[in-house]
Amino acid sequence: MRELKAQFATLQTIAGPTVTEAIAHLVENGEDHALNRVNVLQFSSANGLDEEQAISGFLHASRLGLFDLTWNVLCPGCSGVLDAHDTLKSLRSEDYHCGLCACGYEPSVDEQVEVAFTVSPKVRRIAAHDPNTLPLWEYYQQVFWSSGIDLDRSTFAALADEVALDALELPAGERAVMSLQLPSQFVIVFEPVTHSAHFIDVQGEPTKECQLLSLVFNRSHPPTGSITMRPGPLRLSLDNQAGVRTLPTVFIAGDGLHAMLGKRRPFLTAKRMLSNQTFRDVFKADHLDIDQRLKITSLTFLFTDLKGSTALYERVGDLAAFDLVRAHFRALLEIISSEKGAVVKTIGDAVMATFLKPEHAIAAGLRMRAAMDALNAQRGTEDLVVKIGIHEGPCLAVMLNERQDYFGQTVNIAARVQGLATSKSIHATGGVVEVPAVSAILQERAIKPIQKQAALRGIADKVLVYEIP
Repeated sequence: MRELKAQFATLQTIAGPTVTEAIAHLVENGEDHALNRVNVLQFSSANGLDEEQAISGFLHASRLGLFDLTWNVLCPGCSGVLDAHDTLKSLRSEDYHCGLCACGYEPSVDEQVEVAFTVSPKVRRIAAHDPNTLPLWEYYQQVFWSSGIDLDRSTFAALADEVALDALELPAGERAVMSLQLPSQFVIVFEPVTHSAHFIDVQGEPTKECQLLSLVFNRSHPPTGSITMRPGPLRLSLDNQAGVRTLPTVFIAGDGLHAMLGKRRPFLTAKRMLSNQTFRDVFKADHLDIDQRLKITSLTFLFTDLKGSTALYERVGDLAAFDLVRAHFRALLEIISSEKGAVVKTIGDAVMATFLKPEHAIAAGLRMRAAMDALNAQRGTEDLVVKIGIHEGPCLAVMLNERQDYFGQTVNIAARVQGLATSKSIHATGGVVEVPAVSAILQERAIKPIQKQAALRGIADKVLVYEIP
């Protein structure tokens, strides 16, 4: 108990009292299921917290040993957890297969990798720490489906009754028989522990004769396949050779199941985590493996460069210039973090940063320009002039020079667009400026971007670019 108080006292000095009190209340008073795979976005909303502060709080809580952070690969169809990893480098770039949806997916970190937090067993023991003891529907809700499925326990129970013909807990090494009446609908025999499924296409005239189907569950070759049957009685024989308890469930693949799976809510994605400054600062050891390549379908890049820095050093001297450049970096890094971005790296007097959305990058760019004006006004000079370029698009998350970095044409274009900037202008590509949220920001400030076609070095086609004067 004394150690736990010390951990929360440390967390309060880092994350602040409001976030710490909310996390402490959850640990002390929350139900078991509320402490498993915590959806930080839902948590922040329920407690009236800023999302970035809540994310930062849970990251620091994990670093202190209060929570365990997991990276969960999700099926985009049913939001089932296809794989769970303790570290980022454990994520595979090859296809994952969902038995329930009968589809394979190459994971992207945009919407297919969830970051969740589970209370450490050293802090408080909950049922999900031993998932094989969870009741069947609790297993589905707490282990199989992600925190992005928006179902409270009573709604979930009602829907489970509607979509499931039958379900049972089958201990390791045991056999069981289900006697069912097949409706004239598509039916799925799904087992969430081994992620296996058998599909029954029920069609034709009803029959009174008992139909037979046998399934064997194991780890190496779980049952997958399909069969056509007629409406009527079914004797389903089940043999559990998986070495662990299995939970075979017979679902009606109709509107009820689709309605249940369609109840989604936002969750913390790996893409957002990789663009979170606290994560990059606190979890430096949890990075990609040297050979990993994780796809991101959309990320916004912002590059800055300090104009005339060489001349600045000659004009004011090394010591004064160093202080100026350091003040410029402090201002830029604070703005990037506060606009939901993260610094990937600094290169000389330049910064490379990522943002979840173009509007965050534009807001940051405008604030950077104003911050440089303020610093110049303090000194009565115009020494600090930052050139800014912004572009959005797909990329790969990779390891370069022992740092989690990004690779691809989007990164190249963003860097080249920054090279177009002169004086105090910001340059952004058409795809950025034409985003409605970006247009709204510019209109609010009465800024009219100037359109131009730009030839970028190393890019075959001309690119539509806007200068934001």
